[in-house]
Amino acid sequence: MHFHKRPSWDKFKDCDVTPEQVFNDRRRILKQMGFVGAGALLSSNANAGIFDLFGDKKDKPQFLRSDLPHSKNTQYDSVLNGVLTPESKVITHNNFYEFGTAKSDPAENAQGFNVEPWKLVVDGLVDNPLTLDYDDLMKLFALEERTHLLRCVEAWSMVIPWIGFPLAALLNKAGVKNKATHVAFETLFEPEQMPGQKSRLMGGGIHYPYVEGLTMAEAMNDLSFLSVGLYGKTLPPQNGAPIRLVVPWKYGFKSIKSIVRIRVTDRQPPTSWNQLASNEYGFYANVNPQVDHPRWSQATERRIGEGGLFSAKRIKTQAFNGYGEQVADLYKGMDLKSDF
Repeated sequence: MHFHKRPSWDKFKDCDVTPEQVFNDRRRILKQMGFVGAGALLSSNANAGIFDLFGDKKDKPQFLRSDLPHSKNTQYDSVLNGVLTPESKVITHNNFYEFGTAKSDPAENAQGFNVEPWKLVVDGLVDNPLTLDYDDLMKLFALEERTHLLRCVEAWSMVIPWIGFPLAALLNKAGVKNKATHVAFETLFEPEQMPGQKSRLMGGGIHYPYVEGLTMAEAMNDLSFLSVGLYGKTLPPQNGAPIRLVVPWKYGFKSIKSIVRIRVTDRQPPTSWNQLASNEYGFYANVNPQVDHPRWSQATERRIGEGGLFSAKRIKTQAFNGYGEQVADLYKGMDLKSDF
């Protein structure tokens, strides 16, 4: 059994956790309010408004496995400000355009998604290329739980207890070559399972498969985390089953879901949102309250699950999402307004 000593600056307590809650039926509420064309309203990636806070009323998705064995790592809890986001919100309020562009689409459209068999390939500039199946993802490394902030570029955020292992552990096992500078990631491409991939129109304009990337220094930072679960359970498909990236100091679109390939390379890889709109979504995508999105401010955010149904309460966004002590040195000498 592993015990992690809680640092003196750790202010997040187990008793602060909010229990799971019954969530609201978005469509019913919108109809009662007289809105027409709500689906179109909610499908826009630019919508950071209040209506995105509503979840569809339906049964929880069936998780593949429960009670994942793991230890707790509270090393980074000091940046947390508030209670855990209710699980019901985390699994129903999702951006995963492969399953649709409305926040409720992934939970509705991903329930038949198959995660077994699965193949994750780690290749490129490595000494020992790897091909991992579903069981490998759960057993190859000791799993730990980390509670991290997730800050969406749409100016909302969540506090989520992820389960997984450091990305660096996987890269070290593969053996990164000296000339490597970046790590590229790729999501599964299966249009029959992921209806949003059938056309760019259905999938928000993205050219699929979805791709992302980090510098090698970012990838090897201890905060870069590969998640296979949340709230003690395996990831549901709408949250990126069976394995996704979590980089909590960056906007959420960097945390690529349902990964099938990790490629080590000596050049900066293309990334999906940067390809779609490079003036809006940079390669680095570090959370920065001083650099606004062209269509909205990034100075504040709405914490999902806090406040009432129509709460307009906002909190101040922190540079690097509050993780500056761990990652700011990665960007010394860079102009974070131009290298966004």
